[in-house]
Amino acid sequence: MFTGLVEEIGTVERIVRGRHSAVLTVRASKVLAGSEIGDSIAVNGVCLTVVDLDAQQFSADVMHETLNRSALAGLKPGSRVNLERAMPADGRFGGHIVAGHIDGVGTITEIRRDDTAVWYTVQAPPALLRYVVEKGSIALDGISLTVAGTGPGWFSVSVIPHTAAQTVLGERRKGDAVNLETDLIGKYVEKLMAPAVPTETAAPITREFLARYGF
Repeated sequence: MFTGLVEEIGTVERIVRGRHSAVLTVRASKVLAGSEIGDSIAVNGVCLTVVDLDAQQFSADVMHETLNRSALAGLKPGSRVNLERAMPADGRFGGHIVAGHIDGVGTITEIRRDDTAVWYTVQAPPALLRYVVEKGSIALDGISLTVAGTGPGWFSVSVIPHTAAQTVLGERRKGDAVNLETDLIGKYVEKLMAPAVPTETAAPITREFLARYGF
């Protein structure tokens, strides 16, 4: 599990591509401290398992599913990436629950300044936007952010200068693809509200149903 608080920006050293997978090597420093083979490191919000490391870099396998679901397929040598180690049990929970399992990819459609803040508008598919609510949480390239606004086909976030400077978000431009992970709790609630075994007699959980029984 991660918190969405980026620890450092790493640089892609090389990518060895297979037919449907890849091995990603990233140069880093801070996230290597205490890390071992088998540990998890989030790369632009994608949870990857360390398969090799030394004092200056680590390597991770990237599966076919990960390449299909995320923007990692667009990385190349020299690309800068957000990095975060898995949260320690005794660590501070400063962001929100981030699993490192990307739901899909969004596209930045607008970037504008508002005094010291920077607003990013992101276009995303309806299947993701159903879990995006105003003042809720979303992970954008692994960065824990608060949803500032929503609309048909889009959502927006407002970013403080520190966040823009300490992550690759400050380097993003209009048209760039970004990894999105929506709120984990919302997805579980939706799943649990559906009947475990659909039947003709199973009553759907609706606003009217809850009101009838005092909720």
